[in-house]
Amino acid sequence: MFRTMKQDIQSTLFQIIKHRISGQDTLGNVLSEVLSVSTDAVYRRYRGETLLTIEEVRKICKHFSISFDSLMELSVGHVTFSYPPLNTYDFKLESYLEGILKAFQRLKSMEQPEIIISVNNTQFFQLLNFPQLVRFRLFFWAKTHLHLEDYRDVMFEHEKTSDNAFAIGRDILQLYNSIPSTEIYDQEFMRGFLRQMLYYFNCHQFKNPDYALFLCDRMLLLSAHLKEQAILGKKFTFGTQAPASGNTFQMYLNETVNTDSTFLYKSKNASGLFITHNVMNYLDTNDPAYLADTQHIIDKQIANSSLISEVNERQRNNFFYEFDRTINNFKNKMAADLELS
Repeated sequence: MFRTMKQDIQSTLFQIIKHRISGQDTLGNVLSEVLSVSTDAVYRRYRGETLLTIEEVRKICKHFSISFDSLMELSVGHVTFSYPPLNTYDFKLESYLEGILKAFQRLKSMEQPEIIISVNNTQFFQLLNFPQLVRFRLFFWAKTHLHLEDYRDVMFEHEKTSDNAFAIGRDILQLYNSIPSTEIYDQEFMRGFLRQMLYYFNCHQFKNPDYALFLCDRMLLLSAHLKEQAILGKKFTFGTQAPASGNTFQMYLNETVNTDSTFLYKSKNASGLFITHNVMNYLDTNDPAYLADTQHIIDKQIANSSLISEVNERQRNNFFYEFDRTINNFKNKMAADLELS
């Protein structure tokens, strides 16, 4: 019984490692270096023919930042997540994007990857078409949600996106576009983002108040671009043409509310999910039971939603009409205040 229990833990540990390396290298190559053993010895452990020693488990947990305590206590209702700690961020656009790029590169290296996204307020990857909106979102997180000292006396202003940040964002967007996705939106899409802009406008946190109107104009472009992608059923970068094939985009409309943001990915050799945490941070897991529960909920969510990409033109037009009207309402309110000041 003790041996079986250890093999179950060992099997779980190898699944976590496979998820972490996600096709970037072979299991044998990576663990042979970590454990200083041959690749044959690694695969004997992978098949359960040889049990890992406590020292080998310690080395693996340390190398891959795996919680040994969580590994030992895994049972029904217990899930191991990984996440980037806040103290690893410097809240510069480049740093934030680099972690996302690495995740997409791992996903793209998998066999036949696909994405399912439940959108709660903000669809970050579509936002990358307009870097100014991404900058505002990250700034608001750092200054208002986290009260970081470096941002305490700083007002939001126009700042040209660095060439490096622009290149990273473009690479993420190209990878996101190239992977087929099913995405569930609701009527609250970007409303929270607009309220954050209005809050900064009313609190005089824009160095130039006119810049708030500029951001509203970028939101209108986002709406038009997202609508064009829904019409064609294809994702593509703003300012370019949709490809003749690939880049599949299925857009669903949930007429109630998406209660959380979930990014579920699947392929022939791995699956996992990211869920939002602490506003713009994320948790990551590949726990099979948790993934099965998430897939079940997503399936029900899709069944209760309407497909508005390529079909259901009337419902699609209504969705984007209301979205544009909401943006213009916010913009007109701020413009009227500027005229009075």
